[in-house]
Amino acid sequence: MTGLQFCSFLTTKLWGFFTLTWCVSFPLVCKSCVLRRFSIQPAQQKKIPNRYLGQPSPFTHPHLLKPGEVTPGLSQVEYALRRHKLMVLIQKEAQGLDGLDHTVILLSNPTYYMSNDIPYIFHQDTNFLYLCGFQEPDSILVLQSIPGKALPSHKSILFVPQRDPNRELWDGPRSGPDGAIALTGVDEAYTIGEFRHLVAKLKGESNVVWYDLRKPVHRELHSDYMQPLAEVKARSKNRIQGIRHLVQNLRLIKSPAEIERMKIAGRVTAEAFTETMFASKSPVDEAFLYAKFEFECRARGADILAYPPVVAGGNRSNTLHYVKNNQLIKDGELVLLDGGCEFSCYVSDITRTWPVNGRFTKPQAELYQAVLDIQKSCLSLCSPGMSLENIYSLMLSLIGQKLKDLGVLESSITDSHFFKAVRKYCPHHVGHYLGMDVHDTPDISRSLPFQPGMVITIEPGIYIPEDDASAPERFRGIGVRIEDDVVITEDAPLVLSADCPKDIYHIEQICGRSS
Repeated sequence: MTGLQFCSFLTTKLWGFFTLTWCVSFPLVCKSCVLRRFSIQPAQQKKIPNRYLGQPSPFTHPHLLKPGEVTPGLSQVEYALRRHKLMVLIQKEAQGLDGLDHTVILLSNPTYYMSNDIPYIFHQDTNFLYLCGFQEPDSILVLQSIPGKALPSHKSILFVPQRDPNRELWDGPRSGPDGAIALTGVDEAYTIGEFRHLVAKLKGESNVVWYDLRKPVHRELHSDYMQPLAEVKARSKNRIQGIRHLVQNLRLIKSPAEIERMKIAGRVTAEAFTETMFASKSPVDEAFLYAKFEFECRARGADILAYPPVVAGGNRSNTLHYVKNNQLIKDGELVLLDGGCEFSCYVSDITRTWPVNGRFTKPQAELYQAVLDIQKSCLSLCSPGMSLENIYSLMLSLIGQKLKDLGVLESSITDSHFFKAVRKYCPHHVGHYLGMDVHDTPDISRSLPFQPGMVITIEPGIYIPEDDASAPERFRGIGVRIEDDVVITEDAPLVLSADCPKDIYHIEQICGRSS
């Protein structure tokens, strides 16, 4: 989407009191409208029902949400802007397509079960969540063009589970259509059974449907409604169009409100790391450090951990996705902890490596400092115009030089074998995009030039297995990775995890307090 400019107007209800009309420019600042235009008109207030909904609301959870917020820190206006921007992208994509009417359909996640009738904690599909903030399962979001009006004009509709006192006795309250409208600010809401009436209308030749047919999020809703529709549309000139790539293009650039959420997630995780380092001792069980890290995140308001953390002692740190976390870490060994939390729908992803007894050995310090130097060099390149792929190439070159300096690679190694040898000791990329998901916007190329508002990780590592006879013996069994979360800005990169200690002196000071 680099280089595109377009300007249009969004009118949305702001917490039910007035409508707000402004110029929207995406993804660059509008050059023709320097000042936003505001027109305030009375609008009918949509009052939050005086009861518990299927998710926190400003009425039931005033300590979490301010009036007008759908999810903590994110308002109805923010979500309406996202839907508007998506329809602007569809307006561009729709050029050349037959059909006058456009309908976007996104499914929520279902409830998943660990056994029989015991559910896992529900976690919403992030593309669905990004566009409406609704956090109940078995729901459908529809964005539909308005007859007689050009895109991006549209109406937003939620189809949600019907309120059922018997089910709510067991599963907890549901929002119902009235609660869904009042909380999220969508234009209309109906029970999920009513969706069949819309599907019947979408089978006509004039309707272009935008839906992720190849990767259905909710199998039952897909088979009940979308698969039959897809079979009809496959025989028409207007086949179903994918929507995933457009939503990911929007999610790639974070708004100021999103970055504020990620700042909190980064700070919470950094504090949890510090407390976990402080609690280290030797020997120590990996499971204890796992539990300590999760407790410190949750105690600071995190909703859940962002992913199963890696808590890898000794040689196990050379297994990149080691998550068993069930061994004892011996005196003199390092622990590599790769962990993050989810805070108000946004995640962190940080890695630190430290000695459980509080003191680095000389070989450990040499290898650790090499990785730290490389990481700081990579962080300095996080600016507009660069890319993850650019920084990855630099990382490999820097690792190769450090490995030569340490005697792990021969100084005479030929260019043709150099990068293959380096990738043996660092088999992963330098980083990935970060946001509502840990590996956010996975379909976006790592070669895309950075733009302000992107959030990435920078995570070089060097891993020397204990059975690597070609490496100096003093380094065998040591694995080091250092990872930070970074916001791309017009100026210097903003490191969200800056409060998490990583210099050798600071780590030894913290770990030494517990001994």
